[in-house]
Amino acid sequence: MEILTETIKAESLKSFQSTIRKSENALSSMTDKGANTTLVAKRLEALRIGLAVLEQVWEEKPHPYTHEELAEARILLAGLLPSIEGIYAKSKPGSPQKTLLERRIKSLELALQAMDDR
Repeated sequence: MEILTETIKAESLKSFQSTIRKSENALSSMTDKGANTTLVAKRLEALRIGLAVLEQVWEEKPHPYTHEELAEARILLAGLLPSIEGIYAKSKPGSPQKTLLERRIKSLELALQAMDDR
């Protein structure tokens, strides 16, 4: 894994935590409306696994996930990147949204890299 500053690590962890919170809120809202939540629930679990992997690498926190769970999470997280990159390409330069998306992309890439190293 590449050498990273503490700032990048902290921003990446915060990005994952923020994305998890947003996904939890979406899941709750969809559940209340009776919508199909299968995909959101799977993505949420993949995000939690991605965060756990980064915490293991950077903070030496153990995680309970199996190689199979890591592999499935990796596929789901990799599948999120193209849509986020598309939104990023359309966002206005210098906007807070663009910064948020940059951090989200970087954190996903770092999690995928950490999963590949496992």
